[in-house]
Amino acid sequence: MLVIIPARGGSKGVPGKNIKLLGDKPLLQYTIDEALAITTKENIIVSTDSEEIKKVAEGLGIAVPELRPKELATDTAGTYEVLLHEIKKLESRGKFFSHLVLLQPTSPFRKGHHIKKALGEYNDSIDMVVSVKETKANPYYVLREEDEHGFLIPSKNSLATRRQDVPKVWEINGAIYIINIESLKVKPINQFKKVKKYVMDEISSHDIDTMMDWRMAEVMIKNMKA
Repeated sequence: MLVIIPARGGSKGVPGKNIKLLGDKPLLQYTIDEALAITTKENIIVSTDSEEIKKVAEGLGIAVPELRPKELATDTAGTYEVLLHEIKKLESRGKFFSHLVLLQPTSPFRKGHHIKKALGEYNDSIDMVVSVKETKANPYYVLREEDEHGFLIPSKNSLATRRQDVPKVWEINGAIYIINIESLKVKPINQFKKVKKYVMDEISSHDIDTMMDWRMAEVMIKNMKA
C-alpha cells in the first residue's frame, strides 16, 4: 500500500500550520501516526518543499530523501502534479502500486480505522473512493445563485418545503482519497467519473484551513482529553 502525505511549507490561512503544535504535537504528526496504523513507514511518502517539515517527518521515522522540485513548490502547484511526480519517481525505481492513499495533514481527527473502512470500499474497477460528510449547505434547500437579472434562484430545483424532504448531498471533507493510479495517469481527480463515497461524521471530518478552524481544533483536542 502506498500512502502520500502532501505537506507544503507555505500556508496563508494558518502560517506554518503543518508543523504548528496542535495540542502537544505538530499537525503533521496526527496524519503520520494514522498512516503508520495502516502500513509501514517504507510505504509512506511525505512530499514537501520545506526543510523544517522534512526534519519533523524524519523525526517521526519517515524518510524524506529529497524536497519537491521548485516548480511543485509554488502557490499554483496542484496536488495532481505532486502525485504524478511521486508515482513517476517510484516507478523509475521499479516500485509499482495499483492505488494510493492520499492523506492531507489538515484532517487531524481522521483515524486509521476510517482509512481501513474506506479501503474496504475500493476496488480496481473504480477511479476513487473519497471521504465525505453530509453537507449543511444543501443546494436544493439553502444555496442560491444569481440569475441574469441579479435575482437569487435555487442552485438546484426542488418543490420541497422541509430540509428533510430534499435529497442528501455529500461534501468532500478532504480527509481520505483512495485513488486508482492508472486513472490518475489519464486525468486529474476532479474529472473522475467512477467515484464512491466513504461517509465520516462531523468531528472526524474537521478540516483546518483558517485560524478559526485551528481554534476549533484546539477546543476539540482539549475536550477529547478532558
